[in-house]
Amino acid sequence: MLTGKNAVVTGSTSGIGLAIARGLAQQGANVMINGLGNPQENEAIRASIQADFDVQVLFSAANMLKSDEIAGMIAKAEQAFGSVDILVNNAGIQFVSPVEDFPEDKWDAIIAINLTAAFHSTKAVIPGMKQRGWGRIINTASAHALVASPFKSAYVAAKHGIAGLTKTVALELAEFGTTVNAIAPGYVWTPLVEKQVADTAKARGITEEQVKQDVMLKAQPTKKFVTVDEVAAVAVFLCSDGAASITGTTLPVEGGWTAQ
Repeated sequence: MLTGKNAVVTGSTSGIGLAIARGLAQQGANVMINGLGNPQENEAIRASIQADFDVQVLFSAANMLKSDEIAGMIAKAEQAFGSVDILVNNAGIQFVSPVEDFPEDKWDAIIAINLTAAFHSTKAVIPGMKQRGWGRIINTASAHALVASPFKSAYVAAKHGIAGLTKTVALELAEFGTTVNAIAPGYVWTPLVEKQVADTAKARGITEEQVKQDVMLKAQPTKKFVTVDEVAAVAVFLCSDGAASITGTTLPVEGGWTAQ
């Protein structure tokens, strides 16, 4: 479905981002993945996607806190692939604290990585998408783009901002064959969440199953974690011709959380 298209997926060496990168590659898109961490592990991830799906896969270590590195990542992808047709803004971090105790550096970093980075990468890809008359921009939001939870002020503010950015850019690009949408997952089962289950169980003196059902999944009526493959499937669909008239939306993938 996406043969001949080229994608950049930020924050894509694990979890949701990696699943989206693999989903796009499976459909024939060349992909640039992005992340920090161990260079050898990142190279292994890059090579495995390329081998599994026989597409060109590049890696960028661009730091999402630095606008010049973000612009450089997009320029590198355009030079190597010839275009960036699909952009997935997925990089994100979290920190939990009451507002009065929230460290200012944590606030600044969460807003920068979860929101401002998406602005910089989006700004960089728009000229090419407008020129070619085709593009797909997908932002990983969260159920917290639609509702709030206590102690997550920076994250909720950033994700609400992503929803607003999505709508605005969608309107600006509506006549240029380019759609802009956000996906709003609930609790997604990732290695990071799996570790949090064990840590929370130990800290609270309860079982891991109690953590899952009574703490993490309390807000999700299905009482099931969203899978990374479910989120990736939505991203792939948004890149399809069948989704050409879906733009400016924030699509909940959260087991009914925001229906309550």
